[in-house]
Amino acid sequence: MCGLFCIFVRYMEGLEKTKRSFFERLSRAIAGKSRVDDDTLDAIEEALIASDMGVETTLKIVENLEDRVERDKYMSFDELVVLLRDEISKLLAVCPSVDAAEPRVDAKPYVVLVVGVNGVGKTTTIGKLASLYKSRGKSILIGAADTFRAAAVEQLDIWAHRVGVDIVKQQMGSDPASVAFDTVKSAVARGTDVVLIDTAGRLHNRVDLMNELSKIRNVMRKVVPDAPHEVLLVLDASTGQNAYQQAREFARATEITSLALTKLDGTAKGGVVIGIVDQLGVPLRYLGVGEGADDLKQFNKQEFVESLFSPDDIRQ
Repeated sequence: MCGLFCIFVRYMEGLEKTKRSFFERLSRAIAGKSRVDDDTLDAIEEALIASDMGVETTLKIVENLEDRVERDKYMSFDELVVLLRDEISKLLAVCPSVDAAEPRVDAKPYVVLVVGVNGVGKTTTIGKLASLYKSRGKSILIGAADTFRAAAVEQLDIWAHRVGVDIVKQQMGSDPASVAFDTVKSAVARGTDVVLIDTAGRLHNRVDLMNELSKIRNVMRKVVPDAPHEVLLVLDASTGQNAYQQAREFARATEITSLALTKLDGTAKGGVVIGIVDQLGVPLRYLGVGEGADDLKQFNKQEFVESLFSPDDIRQ
């Protein structure tokens, strides 16, 4: 078992890659200069884009910096870093803070529909989420509604046994909506606290995806009228711009209410956290930082920003 300290260390190590890359670029941008000028702003823009913050979010930050420079006529490196920290905090306003980072359970059963393309760590995230909820004393039921891939059902079954929770599954090629219906119906009968529904990770045809997710919603609502209570989109941080595109496509296909970002510990492109939250306006709730059942960190915006802009990095 990894434990909270181990999870935190992995998270900090992953964030350190992003921080080091960004501040190295930022330091080069202001080297030998006594004030922030247009050339510095251009270099800052490049540094932000290089961290995969996204063009739209980067331009928003740089424009605010330009306004500040124009108004004050002078800005030191210390002031620049503080302003960047404040701007990023604003962009993450929809994300949970210290007091709001607990897993949500405000219905019974609380139904979470998990979406995302194949390969981003969706199945692993479901297993970790089941472990997280179970650690809070909640009963869990998993629905294996990705019936198009045998590997998906098998992996989910392994995770269910590993974590010690029940799973509902059917034969390969079964109707995903049927699996979702059976799962929710069983959860109601058992008095289960949390239901986690896996879905097929296909994006080649958005119409098919939209129709499938709509059907799953409709059949679940025959049992639990307001289900799903959460639609969790899982994205892979290491894919950078591909993660942005996947987020946009899923946002068009269904209403996304929360995000989970995997593999942040293996990339220097942590800016994707900021860009995706800013562009979707959807809170990031979870970070995957390893393969263990306990390797899921609840995202805390205050901790993230303070770690990215720690006092040691505010230097001349």
